Amino acid sequence: MPMHIEDEAGGKPATKGLLSGDSVNWMRCESACRFPGGAIHSQSKVVQAARVRILFHSGSAASHLADWTCISYGFRASWGGMSNTQKQPAKHSSTRPGRDWLRSGTALSDQGRSMMRLQKTVSPFCLHRPLPRERGVPCSPLPPQILRGRQAMRTLIPCLVLASTALIAGMGEAGAAELTECREMLLAGKNVECIHATAEAISKNRYGESWPMLKAQAELNVAQFEPALATVEAGIKRYSWSIRLRWLGREIALRQGNAVLAKQRLEEVLALNEKYNWRYTDAAELVVLGEIDQLNHRDVREVLEERFQKARDRSRSSREPWLAMGQLALDTNDSQFAGEIYFEALKLHPADPDLHFGLSMALRSSDPKSAGAALEAALKINPNHIPSLLFQVDRLIDAEEYSKAEMLIETVLGVNPYEPAAWAYRAVIAHLNNDPRGEVAFRDEALARWDANPEVDWLIGKKLSQHYRFLEGSRYQRRALEIDKRFVRAQRQLASDLLRLGDEERGWQLAKIAHENDSYNVETFNLLELHDEIQKFVTLEDESFRVRMDATEAKLYGAEVLKLLNEAKATLSKKYGLTMKAGEKVTVEIFPEENDFAVRTFGMPAVSGFLGVCFGKVITANSPASRRDNPSNWQAVLWHEYCHVVTLELTRNRIPRWLSEGISVYEELQANSTWGQQMTPRYREFILTGEHTKLSELSSAFMSPPSGFHLQFAYYESALAVEFLTASFGQEAMRDVLNDLAAGLPINVALDRRCAALPKLEADFDAFLKKRAESLAPGVDWDKPDEGELRDPATLAAYLKDHPDSFYALMLQTQRLTRQGNHEEALAPLLKLKSLYPQFTDGGNPYEQLAAVYRKLEKPAEEKAILEEYVSLEADGVPANLRLAEIHTEAGEWSKLSLAAERLLAVDPLLKQAHQAAALAAEKQNKTEEAIAALARLAVLEPDDPADVHFRLATALHAQGRNEEARRQVLKALEEAPRYRAAHRLLLKLVDTNAAEVTEKSNPRDAAVTAPEVEVAK
Repeated sequence: MPMHIEDEAGGKPATKGLLSGDSVNWMRCESACRFPGGAIHSQSKVVQAARVRILFHSGSAASHLADWTCISYGFRASWGGMSNTQKQPAKHSSTRPGRDWLRSGTALSDQGRSMMRLQKTVSPFCLHRPLPRERGVPCSPLPPQILRGRQAMRTLIPCLVLASTALIAGMGEAGAAELTECREMLLAGKNVECIHATAEAISKNRYGESWPMLKAQAELNVAQFEPALATVEAGIKRYSWSIRLRWLGREIALRQGNAVLAKQRLEEVLALNEKYNWRYTDAAELVVLGEIDQLNHRDVREVLEERFQKARDRSRSSREPWLAMGQLALDTNDSQFAGEIYFEALKLHPADPDLHFGLSMALRSSDPKSAGAALEAALKINPNHIPSLLFQVDRLIDAEEYSKAEMLIETVLGVNPYEPAAWAYRAVIAHLNNDPRGEVAFRDEALARWDANPEVDWLIGKKLSQHYRFLEGSRYQRRALEIDKRFVRAQRQLASDLLRLGDEERGWQLAKIAHENDSYNVETFNLLELHDEIQKFVTLEDESFRVRMDATEAKLYGAEVLKLLNEAKATLSKKYGLTMKAGEKVTVEIFPEENDFAVRTFGMPAVSGFLGVCFGKVITANSPASRRDNPSNWQAVLWHEYCHVVTLELTRNRIPRWLSEGISVYEELQANSTWGQQMTPRYREFILTGEHTKLSELSSAFMSPPSGFHLQFAYYESALAVEFLTASFGQEAMRDVLNDLAAGLPINVALDRRCAALPKLEADFDAFLKKRAESLAPGVDWDKPDEGELRDPATLAAYLKDHPDSFYALMLQTQRLTRQGNHEEALAPLLKLKSLYPQFTDGGNPYEQLAAVYRKLEKPAEEKAILEEYVSLEADGVPANLRLAEIHTEAGEWSKLSLAAERLLAVDPLLKQAHQAAALAAEKQNKTEEAIAALARLAVLEPDDPADVHFRLATALHAQGRNEEARRQVLKALEEAPRYRAAHRLLLKLVDTNAAEVTEKSNPRDAAVTAPEVEVAK
């Protein structure tokens, strides 16, 4: 390996610094050269020993030949009046020490100048860049004999170079391999083996700060705090310049609860960096300085660019910069950037569990499948990887699988019995199991050794909030902020909790403070951007509800929102026995932009698939404007969400997710048979093949479902569970279960008390599911043929001859015939499908296909009948209702047109055709009030013929005697169409009417005379 010989002219190296990497060994080599009487003898003869310091890289994963640098070899001796006992180096303004000697009056001999020129002779071994740090103590002065002749210098140096290079080649590689092996032990979780191996190396006087670093880290991992502190202390004595050891020592001291020592170590690092900031520029040290900058709340971008990215560029093969950058991205909720970092890092370090874990965290929202694979990879490398195990605990708690979570916590505590996060998770489980004493005890254990750790209360509160315990969660965040008032994660979480509790003023204030403390956090940035958007909303309010929505949407259906919510309150609050406190209001926010809804609800945009979310007395929902491509019935959504208000309030947010969702979906169906979910062929197959979830584990079905289908089935199965429990034990039993949950009983205990023992319940529920699945279209042949075998029409016809009621074969045949334009032939299989399975309204259903076929065949009566049958079963059928509106208009069926308009407005109140149909139907039926309302809404939507709409609205207003409003509308009509004669006539009539009213008020006796005179004059 290349060597590195220090230039110690004047006691100060010409080149300061060291290699990028984290382990350096110094060795002393005895050079075999002798100078008797000042004469130079053959190189083969033994000469007086000269000590040379050799610097070599000792084997981190970053080891490459390019990391090596040679430093020129110089002297500290009695040249030109300089004493060989001088200890302090001269101050240099130049990197060439010879010039400083000249400034101090020192004259270099020819031999000295030859030695300085040696830099050029060794440069082939060097990386051609200066290295920034000094290591070790100055070399001992060389014997004066070395200076006795030019030839002596020319002979000695190549000898030393060759001898030391050979020595490094023989010994350095062995040390490097050992250090690499120790790192691999640490990454694999073999902490005890790592401790023994590093202790042996240290006992053999192996040089390099990495040896005590690895040993202390392994000791910390297994909670051997005293030995770890002793290891760091011994390391600092030997490597007095090391800020990495001191930074690790600070962490150990914090974990042990020694705040005084932790503060001392931090101050030592700051003092060293302030005094010798030119030293600390290798990758690992820049990371330490960056972490200290974060601790001091330095601007995140500056930390990233000036510390972590610079560290990565200095040594791309060092893992520390990648880990620091990735964690910084995760902390600021920039998952995309974090994913890019971890992907790139894993190309260099594929066997690093920390990097795999980081990748899993970056992908957990956008790509759950890949995130799971990354987590598995981390645990495969290190089965005891504590961050990965704790994340699994986190997910199991979300799935309400507390016993499994406890088993993993035991595994974590088997590695480190003092791990704070493990005890914090135990406190969460105790709270969710209504064990307040255990909750307090476990929290105390988490803080027992480091009571100033704000992450404990932050973690407990965060998990409680994720289980909708926002009030309890907010209390823990306040505790965290009492420990550290600038702990940004607690500020963000508390802001979110307050907003979900309806305490908006303080919530938005705290979100602003969190943003000021961490302006690069994506979550708080998005939240404050959303705040500005919400300020543009209008608020509709009554004694029970506060509705915020877009101003245009409020004009279109805001009143209907309040009406529906009050209907839901009257129905559901009475049914379940909820009484709200006087003055309490439920806040409902309806967002026209799906990303705004996602930010308000989840903190991040691009979270799709949710129509609405309830937090208790706060509901957030997507408006129909955000669902134009995939419309859904907004009335069903708000009914569903208000049902959550009821169940969450009754249970004090202690209801498991499956029961909460199940009741809401069940109550949708009770309110309207076209709402909610129905049995489908795929659901039927899922149940009969036994792929559904057990009743006792239903909440887990909502956690990381493999697909959107699995999530939808979780909602449906939960609704069936509620239907089963209600039908079997009555509505009163369901109310009692909710009361037990409010008292803190676990769901399975409550079901056992109020319904039946859990084993019996599960067996009966399985039988209920099977019966419901088997009852779906009992006349259908549900055997699923191989579609590939039925591609040929003849084969399909033969199959249908043997299986005339095959659902899948009939579907295949109808699709083929309609695609080919054989509409007459398609009628028979479509009608058969409808008769066999009349409830089938999913995509490809026979109703929509039959309507299209009838229209092609010009059979309007049949088309109308099949569409009316379809919309009686399907709540979201916009195309079908639009077509029916056309048919009813042509036929003059105004009451039916009114019903079609109502169905359309329940799905998409922003649809102009729906308001046009509603207005026309009302006008034709002389329902003036309804006509005015429909026309006013239509005017908001920029209709195709605004003059006509304003004129019709003016006419309706005039018919009700609202002449001033009518006059304003007719003027708007004339603005759009100045030659609109009917509008002119109406305006004249309104003027006459107004004049008559004025005259009558001024002279009632003459009113009968003056009115005709005005009319004649006009």
